Amino acid sequence: MCCLEGSAAVGTLIDHDGEGGGQAPRRLNLPQQASTHWDRLPGPVCESCGIHVLQKSSIAPRAHWQCAQFVDRTVFPDIQKRLINTMVKISVLQHATSKHLPARPGDPTPVHRNLDPLHHPFSRPRERIRALNAAKMERIFAKPFIAALEGHVDAVEALARRPNSVTDIASASWDGEIILHNVGRRTHLSKIPGAHQGKVSGLCWADQDRILSCGVDRNIKMWDVRTAGETDPSEAGPSQPRPLTVFPGKGTFHSIDHHRTDPIFATASTIVQVWDETKSAPVMDITFSTSAESVTGIRFNPSEPSVLASIGSDRTFILYDIRTGKAERRVVMQMKNNDLSWSPTFPTSILLASEDHNLYTFDIRRLNNPTQIYKAHVSAVTSCDWSPTGTEFVSGGWDRTLRIWKEGHGTHPEVYHTKRMQRVLAAAFSADARFVLSGSDDGNVRVWKANASEKLGIVTARERAAIEYRDALKERWKTDAQVGKVQRSRHIPKPVYKAGALKRTMEEAQRVKEERRRRHTRAGESKPKAERKKVVIAEQV
Repeated sequence: MCCLEGSAAVGTLIDHDGEGGGQAPRRLNLPQQASTHWDRLPGPVCESCGIHVLQKSSIAPRAHWQCAQFVDRTVFPDIQKRLINTMVKISVLQHATSKHLPARPGDPTPVHRNLDPLHHPFSRPRERIRALNAAKMERIFAKPFIAALEGHVDAVEALARRPNSVTDIASASWDGEIILHNVGRRTHLSKIPGAHQGKVSGLCWADQDRILSCGVDRNIKMWDVRTAGETDPSEAGPSQPRPLTVFPGKGTFHSIDHHRTDPIFATASTIVQVWDETKSAPVMDITFSTSAESVTGIRFNPSEPSVLASIGSDRTFILYDIRTGKAERRVVMQMKNNDLSWSPTFPTSILLASEDHNLYTFDIRRLNNPTQIYKAHVSAVTSCDWSPTGTEFVSGGWDRTLRIWKEGHGTHPEVYHTKRMQRVLAAAFSADARFVLSGSDDGNVRVWKANASEKLGIVTARERAAIEYRDALKERWKTDAQVGKVQRSRHIPKPVYKAGALKRTMEEAQRVKEERRRRHTRAGESKPKAERKKVVIAEQV
């Protein structure tokens, strides 16, 4: 079949059949004089392309198909009859409307894509740019600070999370006051002024409504938070809330912790003492035979409550078993520890906050060296606490920063700080692991987001999908140089930055000094020692 198309001046002859069957159509240019025969071309006209259609005839020689002068009714009398009977077939693409329109008002318009990677040669560069933008957006929207819970007039040294509650947390300060906060409403549920003479050094919950506190006044007191704010109306003038029970001691108490299920609790002073709630004297005194210094911290194991751990000012870390009533193991470290916390999901793992600016995790089945060292603080680490999920923990330091660590990642933690926050003495996670609380010596309890860029409030399904997509992109491209740099970058105060630079310089100088000493000694006499092997000096059983 052939088609003729063109204008009044020039035209083109299209041979759809070609020289042989199955070949591509040929376009043949027509001469200038062919325009005189254009109005006499036989019909019909193609509805799709608008050109005249001619049916090949056996009486027409091949030369006549290349010249428009011979295309005439007088030359081919049978062409018009044949073209009238010719039918043009038109293929129409039909699609269901439901597949191309939103199912409901407000839904996004469905988009159909070809997922063949050969059709998308720039998919990986485009995905990398999206990952880089996602990392930058995370840092732009990183605003972790939520609120400051006021009420104390002196340093806050102890924080205790209320059992079976997401919003309630108790705090104690050096002015002897205990306050129960509701973090959600940012209000005080109860307040116990003058709970102790001097600072409150330890705080823990006995159950849902009772709280235990100890201080430098050599007393342990049990309070009922439901009636702590009530006073005796028969007394004239302002009166103090009365505790349920007072347990007198012989020395200053530094820490206290309650058993998970039994009505007993343990205290740390010059020795470790185990108390019964129904008795006014300790039922058990536990000490190590070679230990002479005071105990500064104590914690029950949440999974194995008969196991007790303590830290002391003599650089020791000791494990006790209250079933046998004696100390099982004693570890002497390079520097003393300031706080300890048991992992809620791995019963044999314990976290220690040390005076040497580091944190250590130990497996109590093997205490000769730590399982992981966490380095970022530039001053002594004063407090630590595990997240309820067991995948991260928080630490507060003398360098006036709060840091959130991923379990098993010893560097590059999340850093929180404010201009007015001073040295952090207490840190704790909320029960839902979404928030972090810190108590500092400026008298404030601050509330932070565990995820700095997390959006608070209602998150729609589309927002949740976008957040998950960005997180997946950042996880996939975290090894990229630019993406990793943006994710690791943190703004820290200038004094902390300068102290960190000085610390790195000192560590490098020490490393060079040891390397030169090794180089100038006899071979085999001075061997390099792993960093984990330097932490523990001795282990006693």
